[in-house]
Amino acid sequence: MGTSAKALDAIKNSLGIPSRYPDGSAIELRKNLANFNNININNIICGNGSDEILSMFANCFAGQNDEIIYSEHGFLVYPIATKAAGAIPIIAKEKNYKANVEEIIKVCSSKTKVCFIANPNNPTGTYLTRDELITLRQKLPINCLLVIDSAYAEYVEKEDYTNGFDLVNKFENVACTRTFSKIYGLAALRIGWAYASLDVIDYLNRIRLPFNINTIAQNAAIAAIQDQLFIRKAIKHNNIWKNYIEKELIDLGINIIPGVGNFVLAQYNNIEQANNCYIYLEENNIFVRKVSEYGLADCLRITVGLEKENIYLIKIIKNFIENN
Repeated sequence: MGTSAKALDAIKNSLGIPSRYPDGSAIELRKNLANFNNININNIICGNGSDEILSMFANCFAGQNDEIIYSEHGFLVYPIATKAAGAIPIIAKEKNYKANVEEIIKVCSSKTKVCFIANPNNPTGTYLTRDELITLRQKLPINCLLVIDSAYAEYVEKEDYTNGFDLVNKFENVACTRTFSKIYGLAALRIGWAYASLDVIDYLNRIRLPFNINTIAQNAAIAAIQDQLFIRKAIKHNNIWKNYIEKELIDLGINIIPGVGNFVLAQYNNIEQANNCYIYLEENNIFVRKVSEYGLADCLRITVGLEKENIYLIKIIKNFIENN
């Protein structure tokens, strides 16, 4: 649904002060995040997208010959951040396209320093329950930091789901990341944040670059937090049209990996069919995501769009299926 009108106004109103440095501590943004989420401002750090924060976790807590674990179809930033830190990426097998606690524990060692879990995961949309995350934390090595990447948390309405805040409150060695790139529609401004113990935040701040978030991004994020009516509308829209896309694809004989984000992972009969459909969609000005680099070459990830876009999407895929 794009970006909140209030956030867009904040962007326009920030354009007149480019000669001034931004607030290096993002105090007003952190204050708004703390008040809205009922958490301590000192337990929050902001970054140039959650990608920067994920990289900070890798650089801060792992180094040469250390190991960082992520799940088989996990977010690609995890191995990138791991290798950039000089650490060794360790992949844990998934079951039914979902991260699996026992498989993660199986690949742990004395060198394991960080475990990244996207919850829900991108691109599968699957998630670990609160109980599963607690079990994972209890079984991981004590000196391994569990980082829960909750980029799509706002879309999840399952009762057994947690965005990770309660686990951070329960355990010293758990952190969670959030972003303004998804439901808040501020992807171009690159702004994310993390909630963790005071000790973890202190370590991250030691390596954080000064002025890592520009003024426009900070002001837009504050306005976006305050426009919760927009967020509620976005959630309602996603619930309606994600279900529509999934049902229509299933009726067309395309398998769906059940997920809880704002996208659908469509699984085709084979890799060739997925690639041909991707090309056909592109020819009709529809741009979805190939996910072969995630080990899902027979799948396409389709983000929920506006009403007319979703209807047009299904029309074009139907044309492809009927003519191929």
